[in-house]
Amino acid sequence: MSDRPLRIGVLGAARITPMALIRPAREVPEVEVTAVAARDAARAEKFAAKHGIARVHKDYDALLADDAIDAIYNPLPNGLHAEWTIRALEAGKHVLCEKPIASNAEEAARMAEAAERTGRVLTEAFHWRYHPLAARMREVVQTELGEVAHVEAMLCFPLPFFNDIRYSWDLAGGAMMDAGCYTVNMVRWLAGAEPEVVSAEARLAKPKIDRWMRAEMRFPDGRTARITAALFSARLLAMKASARGSGGEMHVFNPLAPHFYHSLKIAKPGKTTRERIRGDATYTHQLRAFAEHVRGGKPMSSDARDGIANMRVIDAIYRAAGLPRRGTAS
Repeated sequence: MSDRPLRIGVLGAARITPMALIRPAREVPEVEVTAVAARDAARAEKFAAKHGIARVHKDYDALLADDAIDAIYNPLPNGLHAEWTIRALEAGKHVLCEKPIASNAEEAARMAEAAERTGRVLTEAFHWRYHPLAARMREVVQTELGEVAHVEAMLCFPLPFFNDIRYSWDLAGGAMMDAGCYTVNMVRWLAGAEPEVVSAEARLAKPKIDRWMRAEMRFPDGRTARITAALFSARLLAMKASARGSGGEMHVFNPLAPHFYHSLKIAKPGKTTRERIRGDATYTHQLRAFAEHVRGGKPMSSDARDGIANMRVIDAIYRAAGLPRRGTAS
């Protein structure tokens, strides 16, 4: 594979795919998007024609059976991530799976086991982690704020269309799954540790489906964390992360998509500094890292084991809020 691009096939014709894969692939010569399959063949044909994808397969199974594909991008609804990722791994494909990696931690563990058994790469698409801003945020928390007491992340945006798949129980929907998986990922990344969920409160769009969630957490060393996530709430838009320590505070606006605009503020007694961290689009950094990892290079931080850990926290938040885990009967 070292003398040719990594050939990627796409499961479905999801709206996120052009931003998350098609456009980044134009910036990463080590990657080619070569095939697509969708449940609606006409939609797949139209998607392929629009984005210059050479081959269209009649269904997902045919895509996985294509020997001219090295890896699969899985942007299917949450409830389908485990099934089709495991099928892809067993077909000998590496997988870049959209977040959240699964409906719950048990599914994520089965996916990780399949990756280990088949010797394939499985990565969860937490693209924000691969922008240089993420590394700088963690550096600040670890080295510039003194003894850190609290970290926090918030992601709220308006999605008032309750028939959207992100509100579907059958497809493992909910604010915690969509926006909230990012906030959990951020506080875990900043703290460099796994939290215990102390309490959680949800507001519902429909039975069992949260439109807003807040959770309080505690780390083994006594540090605390809070996450807030919403698809529909009084706070229409919020994208931020912060940390508070004995020597100062860090406040980051838009850690999720810093290539559009972001700010990193470090406030210490008598001095406040602001930084902008240069970089490509987060998805471009992610795709470049995925191609390198598949070729045996540097491992990715959002690997399958990290995906299990993230889902464990999400499962615990749902339990603390009195709601069932996604992908379960009750």
